[in-house]
Amino acid sequence: MLLAILDFLIWLQPAATPAAGASGGGSASPMGCGMNAAMMLGILAITYFFLLRPDAQKRRETDDMLKNLKVGMKVRTTGGILGEIVRVTDRDVTLAIAEKVRINVLRENIKGPEVLETPKDAKEPGTASAAASSSATASNDDKK
Repeated sequence: MLLAILDFLIWLQPAATPAAGASGGGSASPMGCGMNAAMMLGILAITYFFLLRPDAQKRRETDDMLKNLKVGMKVRTTGGILGEIVRVTDRDVTLAIAEKVRINVLRENIKGPEVLETPKDAKEPGTASAAASSSATASNDDKK
């Protein structure tokens, strides 16, 4: 490992310039090696921040979710099966998918908790029933 680092550092050194009387082509700029090293470091940084780091964060979130599985949670499997957790062990989870139907699923195959979406125009339960009762009385008054 140390030998590889030393070899890389020697490679970064600027090339020796030929003698003044020697016929040679153009001279290499001393910044060429430094720019190559900077570009390599930039590519490594981009790879880390755009590929490796988000993947590690997603894996960490998934592991936390799998550790926090509890009895009574509604979850969806990677196969698309929706069920309620009946029993949780270290390795697998028992899901109730219908009345008297239970299946064992490995923890790794749990995609996540099922979040039931509410309609955007839905209001709080108290206000919806109050509005319905007021509209019902208004329609009854119109009929009279």
